[in-house]
Amino acid sequence: MHAARSRLAGAVSLALLATGVAVAGSGSAHAEPVTAAADGDIAINLLGVNDFHGRIFTNTVKWAGTVEKLRAEGGDADTLFVGAGDLVGASLFASAVDDDQPTIDVLNALGLDASAVGNHEFDKGFDDLTDRIIGADGSRNAQWDYLGANVYEKGTTTPALPEYATFDVEGVSVAVVGAVTEETASLVSPGGISDIEFGDPVEAVNRVAGELSDGDEANGEADVIVATFHAGAQDGTETYEDGVAHGGEFAEMADLDPAVDVIFNGHTHQTYVYDQPIPGESGTRPLLQTGSYAANVGHVVLSVDPTTHEVTGYEAENVATSSTTETDAELAAEYPDVAQVKSIVDDALADAAEVGNEPVGAITDDVTTAFADAAPVDGEYEGTTRDNRQAESTLGDLVANALRDGIPSDMGEADLGITNPGGLRAELLYAGDTTDNPENTDGVVTYAEANSVLPFVNNIWLVDLTGAELKDVLEQQWQPSGADRPYLQLGLSDNVEVTADSSADEGSRITSVRIDGEPVDPDATYTVSTFSFLGTGGDNFTAFTEGTSSDTGLVDRDLWISYLQDASPISPSYSRQQVFATDLPSSVSAGSEESFTLGTDNVTPAVPTTGETLDLTSLGSPVNTKVKATLVRDGETVGSAGTFAVTDGTADIDLTTPCSARAGDSLVLTAKPSGTQVTLPVVAADSLCSEVSATVLNAGKALVNGNKQLRLEAVVDAGDGTPTGTVTATVDGTEVDSAELGEDGTALLVVPAFSLAGSQDVVVTYSGDDTVEGSSTTVAVRVRKAPGKIAVSRTPAAVHARTTRPTWDVSVAAPGTSTVPSGRVVVRTAGFAFTAVLHDGEASLRLPAYGTVGVKNVRISYLGDDEVTAATVLRTVRVVH
Repeated sequence: MHAARSRLAGAVSLALLATGVAVAGSGSAHAEPVTAAADGDIAINLLGVNDFHGRIFTNTVKWAGTVEKLRAEGGDADTLFVGAGDLVGASLFASAVDDDQPTIDVLNALGLDASAVGNHEFDKGFDDLTDRIIGADGSRNAQWDYLGANVYEKGTTTPALPEYATFDVEGVSVAVVGAVTEETASLVSPGGISDIEFGDPVEAVNRVAGELSDGDEANGEADVIVATFHAGAQDGTETYEDGVAHGGEFAEMADLDPAVDVIFNGHTHQTYVYDQPIPGESGTRPLLQTGSYAANVGHVVLSVDPTTHEVTGYEAENVATSSTTETDAELAAEYPDVAQVKSIVDDALADAAEVGNEPVGAITDDVTTAFADAAPVDGEYEGTTRDNRQAESTLGDLVANALRDGIPSDMGEADLGITNPGGLRAELLYAGDTTDNPENTDGVVTYAEANSVLPFVNNIWLVDLTGAELKDVLEQQWQPSGADRPYLQLGLSDNVEVTADSSADEGSRITSVRIDGEPVDPDATYTVSTFSFLGTGGDNFTAFTEGTSSDTGLVDRDLWISYLQDASPISPSYSRQQVFATDLPSSVSAGSEESFTLGTDNVTPAVPTTGETLDLTSLGSPVNTKVKATLVRDGETVGSAGTFAVTDGTADIDLTTPCSARAGDSLVLTAKPSGTQVTLPVVAADSLCSEVSATVLNAGKALVNGNKQLRLEAVVDAGDGTPTGTVTATVDGTEVDSAELGEDGTALLVVPAFSLAGSQDVVVTYSGDDTVEGSSTTVAVRVRKAPGKIAVSRTPAAVHARTTRPTWDVSVAAPGTSTVPSGRVVVRTAGFAFTAVLHDGEASLRLPAYGTVGVKNVRISYLGDDEVTAATVLRTVRVVH
């Protein structure tokens, strides 16, 4: 149990407006940071948590132990435990499966004193927050004060939640003032917050801090003021000054009332401790955020003068949960509250395991969000920092497929599915974990793993949008000025193809949208399956509200798990549905020359590195190496426009559309190996180009000096046009034939025999006509040597050993040609070779007499020349006495 501290929530209770407690004195003096409270000063020990997100898991007890160690070091009576929102919602399965009650129980056990509300506290609506999470007066669930100084009843400035709570710490009145990002209205389903609205959080905290420090006891007073915001810096690795330079709510905190002594942040999941300059004064005050998911405990020690109750100094740090090295059992034995936490966590994990261990699907590889630090390793992306919401992912697109395909037929039919990236809260990893569940082997997806991906319990909506409204939705990926993230990448089902150019003007950045291979008609109606969060305009996608919506009554968890069961085993798709490009033409035509870039980067507004390249950065995504351009007609590839290298995810394309392209064809650019596609429609050209091709019909007759002429069929393709005119054949610059094109665009050309062997070129040229431009092509003809044919005779007929000298008369011909063979012939017999030179294709060789009797083998060979191939015949000679 914790020491009792007097407490009163300021401004409103859940049911009744009230005033704060009047406390005399209000200290606002500040000093430079110190390492410990000065002798005689009161040390107020502040502990902070933000974005816990229902982390009921194996590290919860360690985190609780870290909290209790810091409490013990500072003294229970001198400690306040403060939250900065998102304590529940987007939770792990063990908490989500029980509506986050285990998380509420854990924070109750640890004596959380007060917390700003976060946007996720409103996930199920304002009524759920007040009636279930907080609970009615007299039967409270969450035992801490949930604060929202900038949460008002709709259309008024009447607080809908307590604005602050005050605590007495050794006679010092400490007020905790809470506020939530004004963006909350766009981050949760509007239907659940229809009776409230959100104002400027800094303005609200300044108003309350001013009242608490104005000396008017009627509106409440405090000696020390702690501001806790569910808002924060975009990048915790930057300096404070750099964070302010980005603008937004964090920058506005630089103008917080000097009466504020400490500032806790949340929402952006960043880790930082800053010494914030106090406006109008020389000192600083601590400003910190603990990151998220129980990774750290925020720790501030204020040194307070016991007489004036002014803050004279402070120390601030984030204490890593990993710094707590004791076992869970040791922590439970040392700290009773941790023992209670351990019991809550153990029970929750056991209950969740019963449901969560059930296999519901299978995957063949990791399916994940985009990773902010992803980098190629052996041709595939690896990383450690998940949830880059500004980049497309394999998981986002898979969930969009589930939204499209998972609607039962009796509820309607969706043309496409759209996912918001912030809704993806865990990965589907291929590697199994059989530690606690023997069925969770490699590739298995359990109920708990699937639920952790979509933990929000949104309803599934079908939204009818015109093509123009759908384009507006996609344009709103570029978020309004001042949003925490300048860009949010929607997940799209795999039948959607989008091109975009971030460098274009606002409202013109989406350059094309295709569904099922067809361009979107601005006036046609398309049915989108999505989450109620998006359907009601969440994440600033207000264009959804321009459509006609219907609630299917399906819960995202049930549709998602059913889809996994039906579609397994599932392989990730590494193909982008939205491709960023610069100078991309809206269409091409036959013969058009195009230059553009696919996979742009370093554009304005900026998107994180690799967010706009051709490569996805989900785990396992391949590095693209080339883009192939093909001409497609009626689903069949009918031509090529080249292959282009991809470097660092970017391809510079310079191509000429084939002249055979016709209106209605498509020029399809495909990145390999991902399969990402960009489709450019082919339209009719203003002037027609042509493409001539030629085929040798009797290539086998291509002999040197052959008696047969070669016949070539020339074909002229002018796409949508009908070419007329003449085609000619030229060899070595000399025209050898010409012919008029027939109605079918073909002509027969005759080429005389070649005098040389080898590859010979025939240039076929189309002259063009009044409407079609000319063109030419070169046909390589392989001219073969004529086959040599040997005829031989011998005299005399009888050959006697040691007396007769046989003579061989050899004649070599080249049938089918006018060529007279030249060169040498060789006669080999009895181990000797005899050579003679052909004259007019003939030679005579008189051999020496054989020395022995018997049958002698004779091999007579023609060695060939430049125009005739070699040839050989075999003969025998019977030598007698």
